[in-house]
Amino acid sequence: MTRTFVLGLDGASWRLLDPWIEEGELPNLAALRQDGTWAESRSCLPPVTFPNWKCYSSGKDPGGFGVFWFEHVDLAEGRIDVTNGSDFHTAEIWDYLNDEGRTAGVVNMPTMYPPREIDGFVVSGGPDAVTGEYRSIDSGYTVPAPLADELEERFNYRVHPDPLLSSNDERGAEVEEILDLFDARFEAALSLFEERDLDYLHLTLFYINVLHHFFWDDEPTRRGWQKIDEWLGRVAELEDTDLVLMSDHGSTATVTEFYINEWLAENGYQTRERTLEDYLRPFGLTRENALRLAKRAGAVDLLAKTVPERLQQLVPQQAGLKRGRKLEAIDLDRTKAVASSQGPIYLNPAFDVESVRQALMADLRMVTDDEGHLFAGVHRGEDVYTGSYVSEGPEIVVDQRPGVHVNDGIGGGRIRTEPNRWAAENTRSGIFLASGPSFDAQGEIDRISILDLAPTLLVSAGCDVPTDMHGEVLPILSDEPSWERREPIAVDSAGGRRAADEVSDRLKQFGYME
Repeated sequence: MTRTFVLGLDGASWRLLDPWIEEGELPNLAALRQDGTWAESRSCLPPVTFPNWKCYSSGKDPGGFGVFWFEHVDLAEGRIDVTNGSDFHTAEIWDYLNDEGRTAGVVNMPTMYPPREIDGFVVSGGPDAVTGEYRSIDSGYTVPAPLADELEERFNYRVHPDPLLSSNDERGAEVEEILDLFDARFEAALSLFEERDLDYLHLTLFYINVLHHFFWDDEPTRRGWQKIDEWLGRVAELEDTDLVLMSDHGSTATVTEFYINEWLAENGYQTRERTLEDYLRPFGLTRENALRLAKRAGAVDLLAKTVPERLQQLVPQQAGLKRGRKLEAIDLDRTKAVASSQGPIYLNPAFDVESVRQALMADLRMVTDDEGHLFAGVHRGEDVYTGSYVSEGPEIVVDQRPGVHVNDGIGGGRIRTEPNRWAAENTRSGIFLASGPSFDAQGEIDRISILDLAPTLLVSAGCDVPTDMHGEVLPILSDEPSWERREPIAVDSAGGRRAADEVSDRLKQFGYME
């Protein structure tokens, strides 16, 4: 039976790759496009790592599993919690493969920490697999647990690079470490795929999008993609194997940063309280400056181990307060709306939600910069999400125009700026490519949805499709396999949400929660 190797490329975009393909810089990727079927894929809103990796693996939008961004906002309870893997209430493609007797391995996919048991293995990765600020995780990231020792001994495997890239100016050791990690990821994934005779292997390269964010199309990113292309040549040589490339979202150069909570305050939707950061920030004491100095002094590990987390949290960030600390700067009793980054906006149920929503949506549609409207769309949450968790989601979702970064920082005092930290921001336009015995070579096809991947891959593996998957089975299979709808697999949703300071801190370093 034909096996499947899925390579997930965080933030990959044909917008970035097309010029390099045309210049001959990525010959293996060019050959795969010529011999396979490829398309632009469309992500769910917001087009972010959390939730879109789970959109791929579950075939559902966030309304179907209950995570709408890196944080969960509950204004009725007055709290904001960082989400992790236990907050996604859904079965995934590997659960259905296992149910049909197939084995699967998952390597480095965000949304998978803490790891859970499947028939095969899980290696957690991405920004959610951490132990504390500025510190990588070195245990507890695999199921079965002993696999971590094997990965480290055989492949020098690390979940995160050290030193960690945290600035546009860091083009030396930080970039080299990411490129070395790509080698370790591929070596481990290919070896385990072959040695354990797996039916399905998913590998994510999360740190390619970190290069996008900090450098966009500059030389460090080009080197990252050249490294990936070299490995694609090796993967494409596997016998009886389908190779699928996909991304959780796309990316493009950032042209505008829009501080949405500052705008909400300026326009009467949010009322503020003064915080300690308001007094410290004028002296230039920020988290970013402190990290920069610590790196220069080689004291990052020392500070991470000796300075308590609660004291680290008191150092203000350049962009303002984030996550649960946003509520410290807000008089919630007099606040109508609070936003997360990159799209979701939550309304205070103490007010007339529907009248506030109508007014706020109308105002947001009028926000512009020199290039036009900042938002390609302003939507009601229930119009873009489907499933049993819609009521937990945002009342409003903005679709940020390509090149616009919606930043949720509170207290920085600015509403609109030039690009601050990210050279590139996420877009909804990702990539999809399928090549191998199970797929036709159709060349470029019309745009697909990220939700189409799970049902298509299940059918290509000879499995039925659960009724709660909303995507379509793409007409790209070389045969016309017969399949039916099946009952979904129930998952254990125990564990619930938790306050996760360590996850939040890692997200700040990547720029997701500056």
